[in-house]
Parts: sequence; structure tokens; C-alpha cells
Amino acid sequence: MNSLEASYLGAVECHEVEEIRALLDAGLSPQTRFKGLSLVTCLTEMYSRSDRFVDCLRLLLDRGAVADDPAVVPVLLNDADALRSALQADPSLIRHRTDMISTFTPLVGATLLHVAAEYGHCEAARVLIEMGAEVDARAAVDDFGMNGHTPLFHTVNSNANRSEPLMRLLLAAGANTDVRLAGITWGKGFEWETTCFDVTPLSYCQMGLLRQFQRREKDTYANIKLLLAAGKRIVPPLENIPNRYLYPDGKT
Repeated sequence: MNSLEASYLGAVECHEVEEIRALLDAGLSPQTRFKGLSLVTCLTEMYSRSDRFVDCLRLLLDRGAVADDPAVVPVLLNDADALRSALQADPSLIRHRTDMISTFTPLVGATLLHVAAEYGHCEAARVLIEMGAEVDARAAVDDFGMNGHTPLFHTVNSNANRSEPLMRLLLAAGANTDVRLAGITWGKGFEWETTCFDVTPLSYCQMGLLRQFQRREKDTYANIKLLLAAGKRIVPPLENIPNRYLYPDGKT
């Protein structure tokens, strides 16, 4: 791996648009592959989630980089107009399934709505729901009976709680809060891989309290309250922050 390639991995981790532009200008080929992964896949598989993700992706595509599955591009760009046009041209895309590397909840046998949910792309999700996407569509189940989750699972403990607005959107569209899975392999293939058994959206949300999930406890409890209310369940007081003692500065 040369210096340009090494710098690129750091730039996409932090969604540094201008740094990526400078690397491309300096000679980084849009067709470069890292251990078989394209520049676009290196971006989409990264841990970070931010509004700058779209700018990074658009830059790569404008420079000639190619997505492994072109059908997901309008969703990843959160481009409502492009997505609507694509669905009008090919209505079967509403049932399209894709496989993507995901640092968090698996995107294997995932619908476009799963992808929108994972990246917190509300504009794309609205178009998909308006055009008939199944809000409770199931992702693929692996050989051990794990996964098979709905898009809602991608939103309940997302990085920096980015997908919380999309969780509200899915709940408003009637997403089922009582789906029960044998389990989910969170972070499959990464150092933080965690197998979660007997999972519902509510329990998966609460797993955000685990240290490896690196979620804010206040966000976790706020999301739990939303899910309880959506399921017409009693919402008890949830004031205690169980990991407060782990934060000497008091920040949780």
C-alpha cells in the first residue's frame, strides 16, 4: 500500500472530502482496490456516519469510481429525485436485494430500505415508503439462523443516533416493534463483532448500552421510550444512566 492509498483510508474514515479530492488530484486512481475492495466500498464500510458521507461518495463517483451495486447509489446519495426516477423506470427495484459490508447491523440480502435505514438517509426512505417498500421486509438469514431483521433494527442504536429520525419515520409508517429474531451478528467480521441472541428492536436498542457499541446512554433510553410508546406499552421512568461511573468527566 502506497502513501496515497494509506491516506485515503484515513480520509474516508473521517469523511474528509477535500482530503479525498487532493488525493485523487495527486494521482490516486478511482479504480484502486484495497484487499479487493473498491474506493466506494472502503467508504461505505467505514465506521463513521455523517452528512459529509454523501459529498465523499458523489466526489468518488464523479471522478469515475464505481459502486459494486449501482442500484443502491441513489439511496447512498440520499437523492430522492434520482431514486424516484429509478423506481419509476424499473418498479422491480422496490424489491431489490443487495449485499454490502456493514460495520454494524448486517446488510446481507438487504432491501434498499435497509440501506437507507443503516445510513440514516430519510429522504431516500420517504421515497421508498411512498412507492411501496415493505417497512417490515426481512434481510437474509445466515446458515446459523441469525439475522432476518427488518429496517427498524438498523435505526434503534445507530452511530451517533444518526438514524433516530428514520426510526420515527418507520414507526409512523407502521413498522412492527415486536419482531423477534434468533439473533443478529453485529459488526460481522470486525474486531467488535458481537453475537446478540433473542433480539427484538427493543432489546437491540438496549444493547447500545454495551461498551463495544459506543452509543450514548441518553440516546439509548430516549429510543427505548419511543419504541415502547410505538408498541403501546407502558413507558416507565428511565432516569438512571448505568454506565455513568465509567465517565469521570460526567459525560454520558
